[in-house]
Amino acid sequence: MARVQLIMPDKDRDRFVHQARSEGMTLSAWLRAAAHQRLGLQQESRPFQTAGDLRDFFRQCDELEGPPTEPDWEQHLQLIGQSRGRGSSGT
Repeated sequence: MARVQLIMPDKDRDRFVHQARSEGMTLSAWLRAAAHQRLGLQQESRPFQTAGDLRDFFRQCDELEGPPTEPDWEQHLQLIGQSRGRGSSGT
């Protein structure tokens, strides 16, 4: 197994160690998991190569479950108003 040395600010190291411990991991294991996660995200997203790729993407989006139409603008405004009113005393 290879050994890798990292140079980072003490503040970052402290934050990483704290998070690793809260997840029940060593710093080394936590950093490996973070690196694997980042690699996975990079491999999942690839740029469109052709117009056909783009059409396939939008076809897949259309097949996802969801409402058949967007709410109209008045419904959006009403929802925004309700959200702004939450937590206020109303006075």
